[in-house]
Amino acid sequence: MTESSWDEAYAEETPAPWDIGRPQPAFVQLAEQGLLSGRVLDVGCGTGEQVLLAAAHGASEAVGIDISARAIDKARAKAAESGISARFEVGDALDLGPQERGFSTMIDSGVFHVFSDEERPRYVASLASALEPGGRLYLMCFSDKQPGDFGPRRVRQEELRDAFADGWTVESITAGTFDINPLGSTTQAQAWLAVIRRD
Repeated sequence: MTESSWDEAYAEETPAPWDIGRPQPAFVQLAEQGLLSGRVLDVGCGTGEQVLLAAAHGASEAVGIDISARAIDKARAKAAESGISARFEVGDALDLGPQERGFSTMIDSGVFHVFSDEERPRYVASLASALEPGGRLYLMCFSDKQPGDFGPRRVRQEELRDAFADGWTVESITAGTFDINPLGSTTQAQAWLAVIRRD
């Protein structure tokens, strides 16, 4: 999708399926365990729910980037309304700028699965440029266990391991679910939650 098409996704009166108005439960659990700490960057943050979650749970700095200016505007409005200190910037996950460096924790909630096979190495390199050695990436993506073919492409565990084979250690991959806005009768989708450490 292009920058303008992502903007269009946030312009509709009906929220996009991934824009549920609250953090994903898997990330709430991580925050409650104290794992969304230090300098936190959410890559493809949408309207900022995971960033605000990290900030509210004691992150020393909480930053979100997204290619959609409309999503970033909404995220900034949420931060202002809640009084939570967080920074939101328009940016490209495939090319994180020099200002986005030295993070200890990164979040990817539903971003990895939007990239093609050809884009994945560029994405992983972009993440590596922003995450300090020893830092952890918490990545949640659509799982190949999700039936049907509607929505994002499905990802196998082996694809995650292959993508992060060089310069990273995949510490765990566990089955989970995304909460989504109802499409028909579906309110959850099968997901993988990967914990990946930068070497």
